[in-house]
Amino acid sequence: MVLKRFAGMFFAAALLTLLLACGGGNGNGEKEMAGDFPIIVSQGQDALGGERVAMASLLGERPVVLNFWAAECPPCRAELPEFQSFHEEYGDRVLVLGIDLGQFTNQGTPEQGRELLAELGVKFPAGYTEDQSVLPGYTVLGLPTTIFINGDGSIFSKWTGALNKEVLIERTEEMLDG
Repeated sequence: MVLKRFAGMFFAAALLTLLLACGGGNGNGEKEMAGDFPIIVSQGQDALGGERVAMASLLGERPVVLNFWAAECPPCRAELPEFQSFHEEYGDRVLVLGIDLGQFTNQGTPEQGRELLAELGVKFPAGYTEDQSVLPGYTVLGLPTTIFINGDGSIFSKWTGALNKEVLIERTEEMLDG
């Protein structure tokens, strides 16, 4: 009996994790829209339109691949070069944007984030935010987390954990074809 309850709880937890990872709306048939938050731009000011921008100002023109990361997060460090390579190939079709959340997760400071980007040769637009409501707003359950946002500002899918270029391309192609 106890084993059956445990199995049921495990199944429910796995299903919830899958649903959160895949996005898919808010449960009542409406599209889940990407939330607004202020961004302090560390690099890519020309591409983003300034040193301080609102996420909302970046939505609605082209799809966005939004990556939340931190300087002292080993999986984040490992995937940043993959995002750079992806940006070099897809940067004309989607906006690749990195947001450092290390100050909220005790995994680095914005200065450490800038240093890491320079060390790794990462050139795509990146910055940080001082608004920690972005974590629950985007359901950031761990770092790294990547959000694929359609051109209309709706969330296509979410991915918690490190990605490689092949998965980035696969998810992006699905989003562009949708």
